[in-house]
Amino acid sequence: MSIEVHELVVFPGPDGSAGNPLGVILDGGAVTDRQRLATELNYSETVFVDDATTGAIQIFTPATELPFAGHPTVGTAWLLAREHAPVNALRPPAGTVTVRYEPPLTWVTARPEWTPAFDFRQLNSVAEVDAYEQPESGHIYVWAWIDEAAGVVRSRSFPVDMGIAEDEATGAAAIALVGRLGRRLEIHQGVGSVLLANPTGDGAVELGGRVAFVRRFSR
Repeated sequence: MSIEVHELVVFPGPDGSAGNPLGVILDGGAVTDRQRLATELNYSETVFVDDATTGAIQIFTPATELPFAGHPTVGTAWLLAREHAPVNALRPPAGTVTVRYEPPLTWVTARPEWTPAFDFRQLNSVAEVDAYEQPESGHIYVWAWIDEAAGVVRSRSFPVDMGIAEDEATGAAAIALVGRLGRRLEIHQGVGSVLLANPTGDGAVELGGRVAFVRRFSR
């Protein structure tokens, strides 16, 4: 049976460059072995939509299932609005993720405790982040201030233990970092991705960014 995959990029910069690729299967019920397909597609995450109306989804890396992830929820919310109708919430296993649309941005709200245990390493400069060597293992997120007063951060993410050498844009890490620092951040990650994240005041964090459609194909 042919499976239709939508490929997106999530969190591209304002000029449309960079962003993190994402695969979304809107007919998730047609896929029985989701981990196998996610491994074959080899996106940092692949989303399977079980119910477009209620927002029920599952998220897989090439190696494991995630209860929540940032760029998959932002991208899926955007795609559902494009292909079906805007949604008020998504429902991955971690819990209810509220959604709002503020074109050209799509926003989701989630809780820092839903995110993986990142090994956050604050470095002294942007140059040190840029020069950081690829680790052989771990779940390492390195960052430094570009402008501390303005809340602008440079970062890179290495979730090697999840089957990803380097993640171009890590929404869950943005949520966790805002949870740690308690302030709004504009994060410039990877080769040019941009993520925005704000504390909501009740322990949750709102994560937002741009999304772009790449292609639709059958697997």
